[in-house]
Parts: sequence; C-alpha cells; structure tokens
Amino acid sequence: MTNKNKIYLLIGISVAAFVTMLSISPIRQDPAFHNFADGREIAFIPNFMNVISNLPFMLLGAAGIWMIKKSRPNGALEELRTSCIVFFVGIFFTGIGSAFYHLNPNSSTLIWDRLPMTVSFMSLFSFLMGTIISVKLGKKILWPLIGFGILSVCFWNIYDDLRIYALVQFLPMLLMPLILILFKDNLDFKKYFWLMMLFYGVAKVFEALDTETYSALGIISGHSIKHLFAGLVPLVFLFGLRRNFKESP
Repeated sequence: MTNKNKIYLLIGISVAAFVTMLSISPIRQDPAFHNFADGREIAFIPNFMNVISNLPFMLLGAAGIWMIKKSRPNGALEELRTSCIVFFVGIFFTGIGSAFYHLNPNSSTLIWDRLPMTVSFMSLFSFLMGTIISVKLGKKILWPLIGFGILSVCFWNIYDDLRIYALVQFLPMLLMPLILILFKDNLDFKKYFWLMMLFYGVAKVFEALDTETYSALGIISGHSIKHLFAGLVPLVFLFGLRRNFKESP
C-alpha cells in the first residue's frame, strides 16, 4: 500500500467515525461522573488526593516548556517545535484545571479540566503526524486540530452533548496505532508513542475502577492513580524529545 493510499484509509476511517457519531442520539453528561470514590478532606483541601495528584502535570508541563525554550531541536523537529511547546503548555494548565475541578467537581468546573487537556491531546496528535507521516502535514494541521478540540468542549458545555468531544478523545486513539503500524518512523520516535499510549490506557482502566481501587487499597482511589499514570505520558514525551534536542549555545 502506498503512503497516499494509507492516508486515504485514515481519512476514510475519520469520516466514517464522524458520520457515525453524528447519527447517534446526543450523549449527555452523566451527573454521576462527578461522584468520585475518595472525597476525603485533608489539610483543609476537599478531595485532597484527586487535587494533589495533579501536581505532576504542572511540574512536567513547566519542565517541558523550560527545556524547549533553552534548547534547539535537531533536524525536522525544529519545524515541530510549536507543537511541542503547545503540548507542554496544555499539560501545565491541565494540572491547574483538573485541580480546580476536583476542588468542586461539577460540569461548570469540568470545562477547565477538559479544555487544556484537549489542547495537549491535539498538539500531540499533530506532532505524531509530523514525525511519522510528514513534517509539513504536522505543522499544517496543528491549529485546525486545536480549534476543533476547543470547539468540541464548547459544544458539550453549551448543548450538553458529548458526541463531538468523544470523537476528539477516542478517534486519535484509534488512528495513532494505525499510523505507527502503517508508516515508517523518520525520527526514531515510535517506541515513545507506544509507551505513551500504554500509560494512557492504564490510566483509563484505573479511572473506570475508581471505587474498586479505593475499596481495595483504602489510601488512594483509581482516579488519583489515573492522574499519576496519565502524568507519565508527558514524562515519556519529555525523554523522547531530549534525545533530539541540544543545549542552546
């Protein structure tokens, strides 16, 4: 299969997913989503563990921004530098937004968690496209993807309909392994993408097992562990970038 046909395959899957999602009934935000297993107040902070477990996002976001600002990337990564910066900016504000949400979990505060997370997710996907398929393509789709991601969160917030947001969240997770399998790796970055997807997958499992994990462990819930595993995603990304970045003179 030629690269052109592979790209047509990805476009076909995306269009099919988009049409399918729009053909189903609106997906409402379940009020039970905000009911987390661990609601302990510690040091006058409500939902302490779910709040404090966002600290790695802020630390890694700041570390990533600092590294990219003081370094210069090798080769093609120079053209994808903006995607890298936007990713870590989004990670930093995801930590702030998620901590703010968990202080008082409701749909009004949830938007500040989802907005920066979506920005990071879309910038990471554009970086994947740039490193695996085409640098030009990665640069070209960065801002449209981010704009679509922000639109999906706004659409949910205004109409209480998660269909577009679900598409933004899960379609890249379907496309990313296909891209890694179908295309050659130009920058030796594939292993980092696989590792990031693994940690994100484990995080989603713990998120689904929030109550069961808290019942079994007693000291930490599945949602807090989800934050910690999700925090490994920017850490892996940071390690991958360090191999291709040099200290500025």
